[in-house]
This record gives sequence, C-alpha cells and structure tokens, in this order.
Amino acid sequence: MTSFAAQSALEAWADTLGREFVLTEPDTLRQAETATFATSQTIPALLRPATREQVQECLRIANRFEIPVYPVSSGKNWGYGSRVPAVDSCVLLDLSRLNQIVDFSEELAYVTVEPGVTQRQLYAFLRGRNSRLWMDATGSSPDCSLIGNTMERGFGHTPYGDHFSHVCGLEVVLPTGECIETGFSRFNGATAAPVSRWGVGPSLDGLFSQSNLGVVTRMTIWLMPAPEHFKAFYFKTDDCNGLAAIIDALRPLRLNGTLRSSVHIGNDYKVLSAIRQYPWDEAGGKTPLPKSVMSQLRRDLKFGNWNGSGGLYGTKAQVAEAKRLLRIALAGKVTKLTFLDDRRIRLASRFAKPFRLLTGWDLSRTLELVKPVYGLMKGIPTEHALRSSYWRKRMPVPDAMDPDRDGCGLVWCAPIAPIDGNHAVAMSQTASNVLDAHGFEPMLSLTLISERALACVITISYDRAIAGEDERAMACHHDLMDRLTEAGYYSYRLGIQSMGEMRRPGGYSTLFQSLKQSLDPGNVLAPGRYQAAEITKAANTYAEP
Repeated sequence: MTSFAAQSALEAWADTLGREFVLTEPDTLRQAETATFATSQTIPALLRPATREQVQECLRIANRFEIPVYPVSSGKNWGYGSRVPAVDSCVLLDLSRLNQIVDFSEELAYVTVEPGVTQRQLYAFLRGRNSRLWMDATGSSPDCSLIGNTMERGFGHTPYGDHFSHVCGLEVVLPTGECIETGFSRFNGATAAPVSRWGVGPSLDGLFSQSNLGVVTRMTIWLMPAPEHFKAFYFKTDDCNGLAAIIDALRPLRLNGTLRSSVHIGNDYKVLSAIRQYPWDEAGGKTPLPKSVMSQLRRDLKFGNWNGSGGLYGTKAQVAEAKRLLRIALAGKVTKLTFLDDRRIRLASRFAKPFRLLTGWDLSRTLELVKPVYGLMKGIPTEHALRSSYWRKRMPVPDAMDPDRDGCGLVWCAPIAPIDGNHAVAMSQTASNVLDAHGFEPMLSLTLISERALACVITISYDRAIAGEDERAMACHHDLMDRLTEAGYYSYRLGIQSMGEMRRPGGYSTLFQSLKQSLDPGNVLAPGRYQAAEITKAANTYAEP
C-alpha cells in the first residue's frame, strides 16, 4: 500500500472509531508484534472498534484502500502467535471492546456474547446471578476470549468441553463489510435461534472456524446445568510404559458415557512445570533437565511418570456407579487412584497442618496443585496453568503474568489421533525423542476430548532472553511437525508459523480458494490465516487491479 493510501485509511478509521481508538504509537505496535516465539511481522496500526457496525465500516475502509486487517479477540493466543498476524503488514483489528453479554437464559441454559467477553467476565456474571449453570473453562488465562477460543476449536474440562459443538447463532461480518447470521438467527423472530444449531438449509457455521472468511461478532454459547453431584478423580502410574494400558482402559468408559467429559493425562515434565519453575539448583544450572533429577523430583513431590484427572457428573447414584466402573477399569494399571469432592477438599484444607505433623507429608502443596484443576472441572477459570509459561525463566513468576512481555518462550504443537494406546505411545515417543534431541524437556498432555479422539498438546518451553533459543525452539517445532505428520498425526490447531505450510490436496484446495475469492475478492481479511502459501499468493494476484 502507498503512504497516501495508508494515511487516508487511518483518517477514515479515525472518523469511524474516534482518533483515540486508532493506535499507531511505536511502543503499542511493538507490544502487539511480540509473541512467545520469534516473529518478523510488522503491524502498521491497531484498530479498536466497539460495535458490530464499526467492525463493518472498518472492513469497508480496508477494501476501499486495499489494506489487509487481522482480527483478534483478546489477543492471548499464547503459544500459537498471541496477537501477531499470520503475514506481514496487516492492521490489527482488536475486538476486545465488543464485550457485551447480550442475552442470557437460566431456564434454557445459554448465553449470547460478543468477542471481547472473557472467561473471567462470564464466570463473574453467572456468580452474580447465583446461577445454577456452569460454563466450560480452558486452562488458559481467565482473560481469554470465549469466542476466540471457540473459533480455534479449543477444548476444556466438563461435558461441554468441545466448545465448537456447544454454540450456535453466529453473527458474522464478511470481508466486504456485509453481515450475516447463521442457523435460525437469520430469521426475524425465530424462537429457536439460541437453541438449535443447524437452522434450515446448508449450515455455514464451520466456514468461520479456523478460517479467514469472516469476523464473528456475536455467538450463543450453551451452558451446563450444575449436576446433582460431582466428584473428581486423579490417578498416577510409576510405570513409564503404562500409558497404553491406561488409554485402552479408559476408551470403553468414554464410549459408553460412563466418562462424560475430557480426561487429561500429563507426563512428569508437564506436572512438574505446573508445580514449580525449572529446578536450576538441583540441575546444576544445566538444561535440559537430567533424568536423574526428574526421578528424584517425582519421588519427593509424589507424582508419577503419567498422571491423569477427570470428572464424574450426574446424580449421586450415577457418580457412585461411574466411580465403581473406573476403579475396575484402572485396577492394576495405575499406582494410585484418588477421588475428591467439595467435602473432602474442605476437610483436607482444614487438617493439612496436623496431617503434615503426623505424617511428614505437606498436604497443602498437593492441594495447591489440585484445587485449580478441580475448579476447572466445575467451570471455574484459573491463572494457575499460565505459570508454567515461566518454566525456564530465572525471574520469579509475577503476579500479573504476561508471557509476551516477560520473554517467555512457548511454542505448542497439537496432534490428534484415535483413542488407542498404541497411537498414544507413538505420539508421545515421537515428541519425546524430538524434544530430547533438540535439548528441551518433553512436556506432554494427552486429552480424551471426545468419545473417539485423543489430542496431544506438546509444549516447547524456553527463555527468549537467551541468545539462539528462539531459533533452536523453532527448528525443534518444525522437526516435530514433520515427524508427526509423516506418522499420520496431524495437528488440530496451528500456530501462525505453520499456517502457510498447510496443504489441502485436490478439490478441497480448489473449493477453499473459490470461497476466499468469492467472499473476500480484495484479500483484505487475515491473509495467510489457515491458508496455504500458494493460496495466499493466488488471492493476492487475484486482487491486483
């Protein structure tokens, strides 16, 4: 774009939003250009609309002056790119001021929100009304956007953990500035708009998930009625080869509905990073963490090679039966299986000190780790998991955490496979081998996210302040992606550094390119987002006058 076009666009955006909401200060832009790994993209300006109408006008101006814009909700997409656009020179469209809860029904268990509404805000909203409804929370920051996570197909912890499967009625601003609504929401006065996903005719909702075909400015999210009874379970195994048997034991319970929600299984490195920062003293200042040190820490802190958690939901009778079946399924496969509910946690908190004096076991440390995970299974957001972003930082974890600002190195890789013990072992061994070879601790979590699918989140964690670490981490990530895809384990979600490498063979690629050219002839909306490099190039060529 020419400097004249850029200046004219900035003036037009300032007229629409107010000059204070068109940001061009170097420090502000530099912060927006910073992620938890090295990026080179520049952001010419940051726009902060407050209404859907302002979003529409921002896109019309972008088309008029042929300037690409990249929407973010809260911008806390840590590990995948934060606020940084997928390609260079995109104006950032910050939707955080669209933060209204516009509709709510206690009886039908739904809430309609804008993209700036966060986990913290919805949780406070429900608490303030003494609602008997639970939201589903992710392990990320309480200040992450509900819509942002849903459109990335994120997942949580309750029976409503598959977020995109529990939403409907999207309001979407198309790249040209037009607005559509999906499902029954497109019909005036449709009573089923917030309660039925599909509407009538072709369903369009999926087109706007992990894509650059529109900006979602409103969405209805279904909430979970609080169950009569809830009990959490935790297990560990000291057998480093015990993962396959556990996965195969849990699969039937997930398929038959005994386990209605996600079950999360983390390896020892994942658990340790949730408890404390890197043990520099014990490791003698060396990285990666020596296996002998990890073995000692497992014994001292009483966690296993593999450690799992999940929730049981229903009537007291249903939970009791699920507990019985789970005990049978995991018998002989885990070293320890523990069940917790509100009453047991209250008792443990009350008697932690005398218990330590009697047994020497500091139960308060165990509760410190258990409570945030326990809360997530009840839809209570927490900042606890974010502390692990500071794993290799030598600075103390600050009260106000910001991994971008603090130079935390964090890159995620998220392959997905069937719920099968052999696949679980193959993914975890591949990840461990690659991370070991590149000098990083293999932090792994595996989640039974549905009745049939197993997601593995692999964390590459490091300190960006150390010269060369950014390059080493990205080399590790690319190696990891190559090795996993060669084995048939493709990621369910991508960081901005991987989006241009997508390959959509045959008709899929042709159809996507046709949709992009039809809906966004100027290629102004988030070019490069979940879009193969050759398609981005073709779209840019198509847009040339």
